[in-house]
Amino acid sequence: MAKRKAVVSVRECVACGCCVKVCPRNAITVPKGISAEIDESLCVGCGKCAGECPASVIRLEEVTAK
Repeated sequence: MAKRKAVVSVRECVACGCCVKVCPRNAITVPKGISAEIDESLCVGCGKCAGECPASVIRLEEVTAK
């Protein structure tokens, strides 16, 4: 299975915090109430945040090997 990561469209994020509440790894914050930010070192790509986002601005991307 390929590794995935969550990515936020920051220009469209409404900073509601729904994603923060469902993240099992506490990888998401909403600093200063502006937009969600995802700590890639903590994100396991489970997709819970994307499923919970009411604005549908979080998507999962496959991580490519470097």
